[in-house]
Amino acid sequence: MPFEFTRAEIPDIIVIQPRLFRDDRGFFMESYKRSDFASHGITETFVQSNHSRSARGILRGLHYQKHPKAQGKLVCALAGEIFDVAVDLRLGSPTYGKWLGSTLSGDRGSMLYIPPGFAHGFCVTSAEAEVHYMTTEEYAPAYEAGILWNDPDLAIGWPLADPQLSERDRNWPRLRAADNNFDY
Repeated sequence: MPFEFTRAEIPDIIVIQPRLFRDDRGFFMESYKRSDFASHGITETFVQSNHSRSARGILRGLHYQKHPKAQGKLVCALAGEIFDVAVDLRLGSPTYGKWLGSTLSGDRGSMLYIPPGFAHGFCVTSAEAEVHYMTTEEYAPAYEAGILWNDPDLAIGWPLADPQLSERDRNWPRLRAADNNFDY
């Protein structure tokens, strides 16, 4: 099998390590194979693909879309390295308000599957990073929401103290005041 799937501490999040075939030309890997993903519980259809490039110290997030346009995401770093974070927003979940952070690297090809019901964000820890993610719903601005990246109730262990943020990301509410319609 070209992938290793590992359930994270928050069991609905899955860390995926593709098998890399390296030689003197570089490497080759399969980045997605529907049958392998489905056999490990990732059965959603991905409908949109996004690509961003950011410099060291940039933080994007924490973003989500509310129902009925909630998005699951399959996230990877194509180049460079990021610290990727998911926060459980599902009311009634035993892990509600908990976060998971994972280092994703273009050199390793590692990916994170984040199901609907989670906020998502990342910060760049290398000189530059290119991030690719596929979503299970198309972007729908009317359903867009977010939570504050440094909410003290979450105490996310970001690996940088003074990130560069967009004005919007600087002003999201804390989790306790967030516009959230996710149930467990």
